Amino acid sequence: MAENTSQTITYDDFARIDIRVGTIVDAKPFPEARKPAIRLWIDFGGALGVKRSSAQITVHYAPDRLIGRQVCAVVNFPPRQIGPFMSEVLTLGLPDENGEVVLIRPDFTVPDGGRLF
Repeated sequence: MAENTSQTITYDDFARIDIRVGTIVDAKPFPEARKPAIRLWIDFGGALGVKRSSAQITVHYAPDRLIGRQVCAVVNFPPRQIGPFMSEVLTLGLPDENGEVVLIRPDFTVPDGGRLF
């Protein structure tokens, strides 16, 4: 299924989006969310430390199986209140054939906090 691309941006526009890799150190069900979700605590190391994220990933992932997995996230969006939970980063994923989220992660273990380029 081909989709139209969005408007063209410059490399400087892309560079403003801070996408980092981190390791999930805790994950819990989020029954209070309007759509099924999991609360994540992701360690980005260094000055960023541990940040929280709400992710609608319940179809393919169980909370206990996520701990120790590296993921990519946008770390420079403003925090967003999701019900009683403050989501600090946007965990990134791609849709499978049914539109369900599949997490983006590096092929190999890399240092937490590494920036996508």
